[in-house]
Amino acid sequence: MNKKTLQFIGISFIVLFISSWTRPLIIFQNEEKYWVDSIYQSMSFEEKLGQLFMVAAYSNKGQAHKTELTNLIVQYKIGGLIFFQGGPKSQIEQTNYYQYISKTPLLIAMDAEWGVNMRLKDSTLQFPHQMTLGAIQNNDLIYEMGKSMAEECTRLGVHINFAPVVDINVNPNNPVIGTRSFGENKFLVAQKGIAITKGMQDYRVIAVAKHFPGHGDTDKDSHLALPIINHDKKRLYNVEVYPFQEMFSAGVKGVMVAHLQIPVLDNRKNRATTLSYNVVTKLLQNDLKYEGLIFTDALNMKGVSEFNQPGIVDEMAFLAGNDVLLFPEDVPKAIQQLKLAYQNKKFDDTRLELSVKKILRAKYWAGLSSYKPISSENVYQDLNNKHRASLIEELYAQAITVVRNDDAILPIQKNKYRKIACIQLNLENDFGIMCQNFDDVDVYSIQNVNEINSFLKIQNKYDLILVGIGGMNNSRSSNYGISSQNMQFLTTLNQQNSLVLTVFGNPYSLKNFDNFKNLICAYNQNLYTLKNIPQVLFGARKANGKLPVSASSSSKEGTGIDLKPLLKLGFSTPEAQKMNSDTLQLIDSIVKKTIEMKATPGCQILIARNGKIIYQRNFGFYTYDSLKPIHNNTVYDLASITKVASTMQAVMKLYEENKLDIHQKASFYLPELRGTNKENLIIKDILLHQAGLAPFIPHWSKTIINKNILDTNFYCFKKDSIYCCQVSGNIYCKPYLADSVWKWTIQSELIKSPKPIGITEWNKKEKNKKNEQAPIENITYEYKYSDLGFYIMKAIVEKQTSASLDNYIQKLYDSMGLDYLTYNPLNKYSKDLIAPTEEDNYFRNALIEGYVHDQGAAMLGGVGGHAGLFSNAYDLAQLMQMNLQNGYYDGKNYFANDTTIAFFTKKQVQENRRGLGWDKPFEDGSREGSTSYWASSDTYGHSGFTGTCAWVDPKYNLVYIFLSNRVYPDANNKLLYQYNIRTKIHDVIYQSMDKKSF
Repeated sequence: MNKKTLQFIGISFIVLFISSWTRPLIIFQNEEKYWVDSIYQSMSFEEKLGQLFMVAAYSNKGQAHKTELTNLIVQYKIGGLIFFQGGPKSQIEQTNYYQYISKTPLLIAMDAEWGVNMRLKDSTLQFPHQMTLGAIQNNDLIYEMGKSMAEECTRLGVHINFAPVVDINVNPNNPVIGTRSFGENKFLVAQKGIAITKGMQDYRVIAVAKHFPGHGDTDKDSHLALPIINHDKKRLYNVEVYPFQEMFSAGVKGVMVAHLQIPVLDNRKNRATTLSYNVVTKLLQNDLKYEGLIFTDALNMKGVSEFNQPGIVDEMAFLAGNDVLLFPEDVPKAIQQLKLAYQNKKFDDTRLELSVKKILRAKYWAGLSSYKPISSENVYQDLNNKHRASLIEELYAQAITVVRNDDAILPIQKNKYRKIACIQLNLENDFGIMCQNFDDVDVYSIQNVNEINSFLKIQNKYDLILVGIGGMNNSRSSNYGISSQNMQFLTTLNQQNSLVLTVFGNPYSLKNFDNFKNLICAYNQNLYTLKNIPQVLFGARKANGKLPVSASSSSKEGTGIDLKPLLKLGFSTPEAQKMNSDTLQLIDSIVKKTIEMKATPGCQILIARNGKIIYQRNFGFYTYDSLKPIHNNTVYDLASITKVASTMQAVMKLYEENKLDIHQKASFYLPELRGTNKENLIIKDILLHQAGLAPFIPHWSKTIINKNILDTNFYCFKKDSIYCCQVSGNIYCKPYLADSVWKWTIQSELIKSPKPIGITEWNKKEKNKKNEQAPIENITYEYKYSDLGFYIMKAIVEKQTSASLDNYIQKLYDSMGLDYLTYNPLNKYSKDLIAPTEEDNYFRNALIEGYVHDQGAAMLGGVGGHAGLFSNAYDLAQLMQMNLQNGYYDGKNYFANDTTIAFFTKKQVQENRRGLGWDKPFEDGSREGSTSYWASSDTYGHSGFTGTCAWVDPKYNLVYIFLSNRVYPDANNKLLYQYNIRTKIHDVIYQSMDKKSF
């Protein structure tokens, strides 16, 4: 085969490859052309005229309206409908009917600038207005909003959304655009308009940029009058027209022409831009080269209808160059007028063909060449799905703008201020309730002058006052709803206190607060902002919004302080953290069955991902009598979680301070171990539960007589100078009982079958000759879980810190502001907050309520290294989150080295699943007390005898807390174990995660 033959074959292959690759595109283009041409050629002249009209439709009006539309579709062959008020289901049903009776499929449109909620208010979710979006710095979120709005539209059978508004709102007095605009910065308006357009059009909904050539600098509403703009061409092109040019370059498929009078473009009296050939044809199509669909604004608006009769106005709009005549007042009259214009040669077939084929191509692009009816089944659920709600919340949250933080108050660390007040000025309680999640805050709802005067009398007792002002509107003439009474109140507070003011309303209202040093703009008052502003205030989430408009010289466009979070637990939704809330609902059914079978009378469950609590619920009651329901502040006995939540926190701290060597013998720190069977125990082996210690010793049994009678050598039922250490209720012991417990621990036997390691090399012949064993440097054992190791670790911590374990670790809890995590909870709060544990009929002979369940810890005054801690789920979750963040929380580093926690929580040896003091997953994930099968190998935490667990998974950024009192009234109730309840719930958590996470 010669060289030329090879070249020919190669070229042939390339041509074949290219033609095969481009064939689908060619076929698609041919299919579109064929469909458009065939439909166009099948139409009569009157039918072609009918395609120009898009008529208003209401799904909440009666039969007369439906009959009117039916007549327009059947007799006049109109091209489309724009839906206004009504309901999703009725709109779908009517759309299907109108499509069925229409010879040519109808283009269905909506004015849905902030989603279909703009028209279907009672049954759908509302996206933020565009001015709120203007504050957001992440345009990917704007794209996602466009995508989500397209999904809404598609679900309703809508093909066109008359959005986005790309008018530049440079006039604060604008009565019609205002918050519908992205703002006053032309570059940002264009960028955000493009982002939302791409989101819609990538998901097959036609976006329409409006209101060309720019409605932002008007002081009249074109619904009511014809606004006049007197700028010169240079200004118009440089400002108003700029975003439209950018949108055209980005491929927006539609544009809406505004009803404006712009003398520099057309100086005829009362000639609206919509009706101006100079604007629609010369400027828009010829000069700006726009080839997409051109829509009039509604032709029933006073901006055009006041000066032109129905029919005439439609003719003028078409002759000006518009393709679609929107909201005509009288279609039959308009069609008759267009016929006369055609007969009078005001336009020809070519002009009509241009518009009609553009409309048909839009119908093909929207999928109307193969139209299928829309199902109304589950439409409400689809429109209100949790993913959309999650996106809306994130949009509102990312818009939050810290305008000023002159006093450096924000973000607020817990316990930084002694007394904090939160004032809800015309706000719902959600604001104050959320603030109380982060600190001890007194909440005041103030609505009238009496409440104002009452607070002014006590204002001085507060170190910091947080005020949220709501009840606002968008009317400049009413000062945006801020009354003079409230303004005076805020001014007084600002002059006399440390104050942070959040404005839940229009950013233009910030002009009232130029003298306020600490100011936030939330833009809107709704559940999303009321929930997220406190998270910004207290550092649970960042703020990086920027003002989209200038309110005053002190609050200019672009102003906004980037406020970094303090990395403390915040609050979010499952969907926002890539989890499924419907799946998580399975937890509720699991717990319901758990309580029904009496595996526990109640429980708390908390799940956090990415530093956000996405599930926090309380189930059941303190006891089976169902009298006291569990609530967020209910406190549980954590049992063995104490090992990691107390002792290991101290051990890790001492380790990184070089005060503890885990490779050292425990007897190095505790001389009393020397000369005992525990002299050679290595701390690392103790923490791995492979030091040969017995699992558990019932020390309490040495202090009773005849089964359940307390030995009076140890106990007394009345506190005095000798019996001064409380065991529980009315039982007191001598202080030296703790010494006895320690002595009995030291004297305890080691388990059998040691496994020698570290044998010194020596001559085997020498060994045989002398009949001696090889010397052993240290001995390790097979893994055997033991509480006794944490008796030893407690003693080491106390020796190295010269403090009792509870006093030492309480400093950490206090610094973190953990109000409910503590030993001996009755010293801090009421018994009413504490879930009881066992009805003890063998030792203390009483219901254990507010005292540690573990008998050994009770004999130590409630403070054990292995048991004794109490907490609610929230405080324990905060501690676990701190560990997940390698020791950082709420703006503080609690561990100097960010590798310390990772070192202690990793698996240490092949034959033992444990970390150093921390539990870790079984390999098959099947054991109760352990983790889900899907938990990563990085997971660490612990479970507790009372029916508790706390697990952290760094790979998936998860914290899972389960607290219960399954030992009530009898610790022999093992149903929670037998049915793997805690592990099954852990399974559900992973099942709820986005599978892309795995």
